[in-house]
Amino acid sequence: MTAALASSDPVLADFAAEVGETGPVSVAGGRTRWGLGGPLADEAVVLSAPDGIVDYKPDEMTVTVRAGTTVAALHAELAAKGQRSALPDRGGTVGGALAVGENDVRSLGRGLLRTALLQIRYVSAEGRIVSSGGPTVKNVSGFDLPRLMVGSLGTLGLLAEVIVRTNPIPACSRWVVATGCDPLVVQGALLAPSAILWDGEFTWVQLEGHEPDVDAQHKALAPHGTFVTVAVTGDRLPVELPQNRWSLAPAEVPGLAGNSQTGRFVAAVGHGLVFAEHSQPSRTVDFQSALIAERLKQNFDPCGRLNPGRDPGAK
Repeated sequence: MTAALASSDPVLADFAAEVGETGPVSVAGGRTRWGLGGPLADEAVVLSAPDGIVDYKPDEMTVTVRAGTTVAALHAELAAKGQRSALPDRGGTVGGALAVGENDVRSLGRGLLRTALLQIRYVSAEGRIVSSGGPTVKNVSGFDLPRLMVGSLGTLGLLAEVIVRTNPIPACSRWVVATGCDPLVVQGALLAPSAILWDGEFTWVQLEGHEPDVDAQHKALAPHGTFVTVAVTGDRLPVELPQNRWSLAPAEVPGLAGNSQTGRFVAAVGHGLVFAEHSQPSRTVDFQSALIAERLKQNFDPCGRLNPGRDPGAK
């Protein structure tokens, strides 16, 4: 269900008034991925989305949070109740993470952004507040605007508030590492790894669950390499990620070894997310995809006022 609303929430109403009905406009979060999709048009007015946690229901594993809230602040609140979310904590905001559509490298265990986002409230190109989705895990039937907004770089609507699914922090979490093994074979040997990272030489695996289960999974890796435990502080990763993000088909990841185009890289095995030393070469978008994107933009923002200059297909 989708509806245009005259919001009774004064915070969202004020944000919609700032966006207004005319003129190029954009929203900035932490600017950690500000250059994606091309440069923002100089004439665009840059706003900040409202912030704050509106409603957290640990028993239902959902949280209502405003788009300008930092992911770090959200996760600190969730951690106090033993929970976390699929949002990547890269120093940015909730709205920015969703607009960019970058999954956490540990998404095998934490879930994907598109499935974690249950409901959105955004400001349309006409300056109206629009609501779509449902506050329950089952969600509602109809056109799935929340999933469409993930990765759109704010070109279809400016996120104001979202409801996100949470999940429990496992009782035990362990990173292990080995060299010289095939990461796809490692993936096939495990029941449900939370992450598999690979840089062409080292393979890091995150095992999570109850400690006996983690121990059993660690032992299951023995035929495929000498995996030793890595000391990791808190929720940090065992390896530093290069700055540039690549998106590949999962089957393409093994071909990165020795690829001079990437330079140093760290790939998240299982879903094709790669962080590399060099930028990913531009790709040609197929005609049908480009046509669909053009029609969506025309329907959502016919005057081209939302994040002018940005192109989700170029990111």
